[in-house]
Amino acid sequence: MFDVIVSIVMLAAAFLIGGGIKLLRRGEPQRGMLMLLLAFVMVANVAIWVIPDDDGGIPLRDAAAENQR
Repeated sequence: MFDVIVSIVMLAAAFLIGGGIKLLRRGEPQRGMLMLLLAFVMVANVAIWVIPDDDGGIPLRDAAAENQR
């Protein structure tokens, strides 16, 4: 389930980047930059979720495994 959520978030970020660039080209800088900022925040969150910690575990997956016990 974790992989599906991460994949959906990354797809949404990719669409936001495309939409943001399209809006910037149309001459709507405020909306375009907000979309690009949201995409950056989403990618940063995914990076926090999937970058291994010092023990080699993925923080969000480890937390989910502890809750199932």
